Amino acid sequence: MPELPEVETVRRGLAGTMEGARLVAVEQRRPDLRFPFPDDFAARLTGRRIEALSRRAKYLVAHLDDGLALISHLGMSGSWRIERGPDTATPGVFHHERSKLAAHDHAVFHLESPAGEPSRAIFNDPRRFGFMLFAEPGALAEHPALSGLGVEPTGNELSGALLATLFRDRRTPLKAALLDQRLIAGLGNIYVCEALWRAGLSPRRAAGTLATATGRPTKSAEALAIAIREVIADAIAAGGSSLRDYVQADGSLGYFQHTFAVYDREGEACRKPGCTGVVHRMVQSGRSTFYCPACQR
Repeated sequence: MPELPEVETVRRGLAGTMEGARLVAVEQRRPDLRFPFPDDFAARLTGRRIEALSRRAKYLVAHLDDGLALISHLGMSGSWRIERGPDTATPGVFHHERSKLAAHDHAVFHLESPAGEPSRAIFNDPRRFGFMLFAEPGALAEHPALSGLGVEPTGNELSGALLATLFRDRRTPLKAALLDQRLIAGLGNIYVCEALWRAGLSPRRAAGTLATATGRPTKSAEALAIAIREVIADAIAAGGSSLRDYVQADGSLGYFQHTFAVYDREGEACRKPGCTGVVHRMVQSGRSTFYCPACQR
């Protein structure tokens, strides 16, 4: 599933075309994706202007001029692409081929820029695990999809002190705690593995060890907070990671996977200078965890 850096990359790729544009027409080509489309989906969107495009965790949010918000999630295989004029080809060089079949284009948004230029934003999803929902005016923060989400991992709010507060007295494995969206929103399997490696912390260690007996952050908590912020920033700068299905909004690949230190590198030498360990793989809560037992403690 695309993680926060991929979703942020998609947002940035769409924003230049969608923000400020008017929705001239909307085609809803099937009744549902993972969930049914909202009632009167096309009718409520047609004629509206998209004032802003934001991201919360792994959700994209289009803010409309009447206060309505369109929440979308990519699911496993969902993607957005922009088309202008008669050219319907998706630009970019693919490693894992992306679906171009019209049968998987489930929603088409016909846009007109403030200068009168037409374009189309198309949501394609072969597996149909993505979805689109409405948040009524003034009710975005209370929407069930967003209301229980934790802090974003991209700003200074994510600190060692915050991690100590969130994880104090928790015996759950550190990796599982980091994946709890109620605590930190948007972190996924790939970047948690990478951040733990950068911080030199074992995914098995108890989350509560990041806090002292008095609740203060340990040096490990401070190191992990820095590692999380840096790995997310690096991945966004690289355009995300093209694992299995993911490509950017313009059809090009994300390339952060070429700098993975541990993820999907089972049996390879650890890349940390001076470490002689080998990357191991284990399964935690049904997900593969990649780590170096020699330098992650």
